[in-house]
Amino acid sequence: MAEDDDHDTARARDAERLRQLEAKLGDRAAKEPGSRGEEHFSQANMAWRMVTELVAGLGIGFGIGFGLDYLFGTTPLLMVVFVLLGLAAGIKTMMRTAKEIGSAPGKPGDDKGE
Repeated sequence: MAEDDDHDTARARDAERLRQLEAKLGDRAAKEPGSRGEEHFSQANMAWRMVTELVAGLGIGFGIGFGLDYLFGTTPLLMVVFVLLGLAAGIKTMMRTAKEIGSAPGKPGDDKGE
């Protein structure tokens, strides 16, 4: 009988500790707003992202221009045009990323590049 009383008191203590833990977790979850992955990048990660965007724009422009030059037989003309267009697109994307760095996190319209 005494063993049952010890078991019941231990279960009651555990239940109370569990309620306290749930209350603490509930308070912490309420205090911390949901975070977005991109907001926690360091400055170095953002710089690498910008460089990658520029190089990707150049590479895609080169690939399209080279392919069209090969297809039409206009050796350097379309490649130069599309490399310049890729450079412009890469710079535009870099500027959007730079604007994103300076904006407040969680601001509406962040995902649209506005």
